[in-house]
Amino acid sequence: MHTERVTIEGTAFLTTLHLAGPIGLLALHGGVEGGTAELATEVAARTGATLLTFTQPEGPPTHIPSTRIGPCTPLTTFLTHTTLTISLHGHNRRSMPRTIYVGGSHRPAARILATALSVLPFTPITTLSAIPHPLRGLHPDNPVNQTSHGGVQLELPVTARTTAPAPTAPEIPPGEVVDALTAGIRLITESGVHLL
Repeated sequence: MHTERVTIEGTAFLTTLHLAGPIGLLALHGGVEGGTAELATEVAARTGATLLTFTQPEGPPTHIPSTRIGPCTPLTTFLTHTTLTISLHGHNRRSMPRTIYVGGSHRPAARILATALSVLPFTPITTLSAIPHPLRGLHPDNPVNQTSHGGVQLELPVTARTTAPAPTAPEIPPGEVVDALTAGIRLITESGVHLL
């Protein structure tokens, strides 16, 4: 694991990078979208995936849109090393508390992950027209689409990201979500779609 401090648009981030397999797990908004960095870390450890997380160790949480998280050494290294990115995000759409939006440019991998996640008490949605436009993860400037084979953007409701009972408690990813994502990434690896 390599940690490095970077500054983007005046906000200080602590990045944690671990280079491993060709599939990469990315959490650009760790701390702001609670549980995403912890979930990415746990699933990467189980699957042998490359990992990059961004957290904000100090100051008020600042949400910088993915398309504006510009080039920095850890992100460039991650994108060069991996072939497909799975980017974990959080949504707070109160009308859809059990919905996981499965966006990103690599639609075959998105469908595989959605199948794995469908065993949960959540509903994965892969039809792009049914995903709110800001959550589709299709913009070319979004890091999820900048690896050689693109990627999958998962927008997770809070209960799919963390079991923390209070804002001050440690973020603990739900075990069933960790298991489902692990299974999905293994299916992607076995199918070879991350190389297509």
